[in-house]
Amino acid sequence: MGLLDSVLGGVMGGALGQGQGQAQGAGANAGLLAALLPVALSMINGQSSGGGLGSMLGNVLGGGQGAGALGGLGGLIGAFQKAGLGEHAASWVGTGENMPISADDVTKVLGHDTVAQVAQQAGVSHGDASAGLAALLPQLINHLTPNGQMPSGDQLQASLGDLLKNIGRG
Repeated sequence: MGLLDSVLGGVMGGALGQGQGQAQGAGANAGLLAALLPVALSMINGQSSGGGLGSMLGNVLGGGQGAGALGGLGGLIGAFQKAGLGEHAASWVGTGENMPISADDVTKVLGHDTVAQVAQQAGVSHGDASAGLAALLPQLINHLTPNGQMPSGDQLQASLGDLLKNIGRG
């Protein structure tokens, strides 16, 4: 699966291997991340497919103006910057080591209601959703921004499409 394996492998060896993630087995972590990955990809994609969570996330990331305003990858990074976590987000795009974020940081950036909807769609608890996204987003953004550069729209769509196909959602 290439990129998918790399993203999940990076997460499994990284943030979820510390703290709260140690209490759960590696299989549980992989299952949690696999459940959250399609939701995280839709957040980065910033496009809605028929409303629902994708539309709501687009509005959150787009400042309430729809996915086209500041949605997608740039909007997600901007949301972290706005919340005072710009240095963290920049580390995910950059070529150095990724700075970790906490589950509380994810809830602060996305909002409690958004994390609750992510949890519902992924079939996990609110705490698992925020912790999983805290582990997944830095790795995912790092892999989608090769050589420390934001991808063009076409490059991002191709990468996201490949990931979605690899997880059977494309």
